[in-house]
Amino acid sequence: TAKVMFTDPADGRQWFKTGDVGVMDADGFFKIVDRKKDMVLVSGFNVYPNEIEDVVAQCQGVLEVACIGIPDEKTTEAVKIFVVKKDESLTKEQIMAYCRENLTAYKCPKHIEFRTELPKTNVGKILRKALRDEVKK
Repeated sequence: TAKVMFTDPADGRQWFKTGDVGVMDADGFFKIVDRKKDMVLVSGFNVYPNEIEDVVAQCQGVLEVACIGIPDEKTTEAVKIFVVKKDESLTKEQIMAYCRENLTAYKCPKHIEFRTELPKTNVGKILRKALRDEVKK
């Protein structure tokens, strides 16, 4: 519990570290956008895998997608996506063109890998950690 609890030295209040990244809207409401451990750092910019996945999932011919960060000498990390095709004729070039139209340049994937399936939990959640572990090997 010591790792997840933080005592503010200024006022002594305790905070719970969730490991989530969030934003506050104009009305003061918080929205969780991703997990901090999943965030990709590209040339000093924060890239949230959920955002990339949401965009790529809209690309015609994509069934499923997962996004991770991989080491990159030039940019610290690079965006890599794993795609399960809905349409076998889908190409990496089509996905890249779609990403260039719908994402800021630094968020565009540098690497695309096609898969027949993605690793998942028993409730169907994609296991990004398993993909990161595969890349490390």
